[in-house]
Amino acid sequence: MERREVDRLDPRRPHWVAAVQAPMRDWVAAPGCRAHARFLVDGESKAPSLTRFEHFDSRAECLQWILSNRRELNAHMPGAHVRPVPLAKWLLGLE
Repeated sequence: MERREVDRLDPRRPHWVAAVQAPMRDWVAAPGCRAHARFLVDGESKAPSLTRFEHFDSRAECLQWILSNRRELNAHMPGAHVRPVPLAKWLLGLE
């Protein structure tokens, strides 16, 4: 899903995304970023992204996706902790 499509989601239902914070400044997965920069995880490339992300209807679905793709996620985002977060809170900067 593209970030510009967020308005199309049903606001009455919770939506979950995989999110990650850059563990250091100029992180190899996101060159030029600051330490603790927040990113969503692109479902296709399994890499940090500000515009593309995979969304899920439940926290359990998101966790299952993270666990089933952990090898690729660790390869594309070394040193980062990928975690499920509510999309609304992430967009507001609360997660």
